[in-house]
Amino acid sequence: MSYMTINNRRVAFTNERNVLSVIRKSGIDLPTFCYHSELSTYGACRMCVVEDERGRIFASCSEVPRDGMVIYTNTPRLQHHRRMIIELLLASHCRDCTTCAKNGVCTLQKLSRQLGITEVRFENNKKQLPLDTSSECVIRDPNKCILCGDCVRTCEEIQGLGILDFAFRGSRMQVMPAFNRDLAQTDCVGCGQCRAVCPTGAISIKQDVAPVWAALADRNIRVVAQIAPAVRVAVGDKFGIKKGENTLGRLAAALRRIGFDEVYDTNFGADLTVMEESKELVERLKSGENLSLFTSCCPAWVKFCENRYPQFRRNISSCKSPQEMFGALIKEEARMNAAKAAENGEENVKKTVVVSIMPCTAKKAEIRRPEHFTEGEQDVDYVLTTTEITRMIQEAGIDLSQVKPESLDMPFGLASGAGAIFGVTGGVTEAVLRRLVGSNREEDLEAISFTGIRGVDGIKEAQIELGGRTVKIAVVNGLHCAKIILDRMEAGEAHYDFVEVMACKRGCIAGGGQPVPIGPRTKKARLEGIYKIDNMAQIRLSNENPIVASVYDGILKGKEHKLLHNE
Repeated sequence: MSYMTINNRRVAFTNERNVLSVIRKSGIDLPTFCYHSELSTYGACRMCVVEDERGRIFASCSEVPRDGMVIYTNTPRLQHHRRMIIELLLASHCRDCTTCAKNGVCTLQKLSRQLGITEVRFENNKKQLPLDTSSECVIRDPNKCILCGDCVRTCEEIQGLGILDFAFRGSRMQVMPAFNRDLAQTDCVGCGQCRAVCPTGAISIKQDVAPVWAALADRNIRVVAQIAPAVRVAVGDKFGIKKGENTLGRLAAALRRIGFDEVYDTNFGADLTVMEESKELVERLKSGENLSLFTSCCPAWVKFCENRYPQFRRNISSCKSPQEMFGALIKEEARMNAAKAAENGEENVKKTVVVSIMPCTAKKAEIRRPEHFTEGEQDVDYVLTTTEITRMIQEAGIDLSQVKPESLDMPFGLASGAGAIFGVTGGVTEAVLRRLVGSNREEDLEAISFTGIRGVDGIKEAQIELGGRTVKIAVVNGLHCAKIILDRMEAGEAHYDFVEVMACKRGCIAGGGQPVPIGPRTKKARLEGIYKIDNMAQIRLSNENPIVASVYDGILKGKEHKLLHNE
């Protein structure tokens, strides 16, 4: 073990990769803009500068810790440098903070307060640049960019896309897609991970709050909400609720207070997905056609495959995602009820609007794909991210922490634990394997979870015996890792029967629409929260959900493929 002295205190360190990590380990939260532990070191913002005993100033994020180092983190020189950096950033930054989407959670705003910046002595002479609103998922505002490069490195290193990069030099430098194209003209998949790491409002979620408020106010509209599994362990972050706590009951109550007519669980849609996808896997294993079978729950992954690896398009499951299955089910129920009402001579039947509450920005684009219209009607009308529904609850003056939990509506409020684990990487695979193994004994469920499909590694490989055959599985999170797997498969170096891909690292719990910041403790709490929901569920297998069986015998009878599949 080695030691360094930080602010006259001796601090031990072992395998920390930089001085900044040792400083934070010692209990000092040194400010940064451009440092993320899962990204390469960039060292551009210079906020984490420290001073050694000889007066040398250097960025702690890019300095390797050495035994015997003596450093200081808050000398007058360092204070002066940090304040000057913030002031210069503010001088060339849009200052409409009160109307900014990032107001209250902006790192630039936070550090300005922390460092006591009360005025900006320099005039902002930067030319106002147009916003890029072309994407259905996010908005890019170059006037709020501080050139930290977080979005650039995330898009390249985590997602393997490289949509964003630096252009021009000096005071003219900007972050943009190649040739300053709109995001909609690029291979952007709408995952929103650039937004999740952006410290300011330079990249924000494209809002659908206003049209949802309008629908809620219309007495001729029946507004139905569905809540994704990852939302319930994240929405409490902004209300002082313990991180990772299941707030589904509180959220259901709050949604009713702001006007939603019915509140259901996307986990029910996930149960339907398990039924259809497990059936599809068995059919492909028997026929040997179009293997591997790729999951289709993540729209960012589907778009990535279509854009970059079209030769694998036939391998993607024909199943709709859980939100789309549920939307199609609700709309079909509405059509059936409208037909009955017409037979009985009833008039003024309410129009049904389905609102999905999702952790994902890419879901906003998914609902507008042509295959997600049934009989000319959009299956899901609007997608609100966790961040947007948080805003709506706050706008209504509701404190979620003080709301008494309520149950979901029936019949679609009952779901299995298998549906809940769709919110984490490996969850879809585990749910499908539970269905195929067909046992709800605790030891059998544990055996599936111990195959290697759980955990947060970018690529996980496992195999399981099904029907006398060894089924090879890959579980991937992060599109850069998906690229690695697809390249290996294309080269004939690897073969899998079933491949689950989620675009966001760790899965939906860290989706692009979730509340930020999402640090290591937050991610861990959300992960544990999802598995706790599963462990506490009375039903652990999707096929044991009695409502699923009744739906197949009722609304879905003879329409399974039409409503639950894309092809």
